Amino acid sequence: MARFADHSISAFVDALASPDPTPGGGTAAAVGGAIGVALLMMVAGLPKTRGNTDAERVQLDETRASLVSVRDRLLALADTDTAAYNTVTAAYRLPKGTDEEKAARKQAVQRAMQAATDAPLEILRAVAEAMAHARVVAELGYSSASSDVRVALELLEAAGAGASANVEINLTALQDEAFRKAAASTMIELSNQLTEESAAARSALTPAQ
Repeated sequence: MARFADHSISAFVDALASPDPTPGGGTAAAVGGAIGVALLMMVAGLPKTRGNTDAERVQLDETRASLVSVRDRLLALADTDTAAYNTVTAAYRLPKGTDEEKAARKQAVQRAMQAATDAPLEILRAVAEAMAHARVVAELGYSSASSDVRVALELLEAAGAGASANVEINLTALQDEAFRKAAASTMIELSNQLTEESAAARSALTPAQ
């Protein structure tokens, strides 16, 4: 199957709208986050900066370069999330006619659910990293592009919330208590980081003059 990054926008939206459960919310969160990152890259690459200083230009160029890898990770995670959920679906379809089959199916489901939890957790991690870079763009980016930065922040926040929602619902199906606690702890830590970085980025924005 072609990567979602290679789909046209209309093809991707049609895929989301189809009755097929994949791609679903996790993939949508990853793509939405990647779009938010792309907007930050655009603002960071504009010829003008907030103060039009050489120091700002250097810092924005470095930030833009860092954002490239985050964008690419999110696009790759869009595929990872869908593949992980497809594995869960396949595990639930395994035979369960005998005790041995039931045990094997249970183990397969649990392994698949862990992978399906790791995927949105990594999406949340990437979004939190992007939001840390967003503060630099908000502070040093050209003031007339502040609305573009605001849209990017909204998209990243939505992506983070969507990823967290997918982690939370998957945790309810997991029986490995150690895994559940570790994943929940990481989710909370990343969500708090995302909130803090978002607040800092918003405070750095000023209306266009």
